[in-house]
Amino acid sequence: MIEISDAATKKISEILNNTDTLQYFLRLGVSDGGCSGLSYTIRADDALEEEDHVLDWGVFQVVIDQPSVAYIEGVRIDYMESGMTGGFTIDNPNAKFTCGCGASFRTASYRGKAKKCD
Repeated sequence: MIEISDAATKKISEILNNTDTLQYFLRLGVSDGGCSGLSYTIRADDALEEEDHVLDWGVFQVVIDQPSVAYIEGVRIDYMESGMTGGFTIDNPNAKFTCGCGASFRTASYRGKAKKCD
């Protein structure tokens, strides 16, 4: 369904291990917004919803909400250090158009609801 590089797995594990509870997982999703129409949501979470898809990633769990599944299928997540900064990158085979900063996208079948980027 998705791929997470070793570097991203390591960084996500660090982030989740620095939370105040051991019950956090990585919530991955898509919401309307961004200059292209759809934006990624990635965050630590500890509350499961009834229709969530749960993937066991060994050192942590990845949870995807049902409406996002179609947009997340095949996504590859990586993490890169660059000088004093670093960040996650998402390569999405479903994205037919991506904005210049890479934070938002649209698919062939859904354009989302574009909003001005902050």
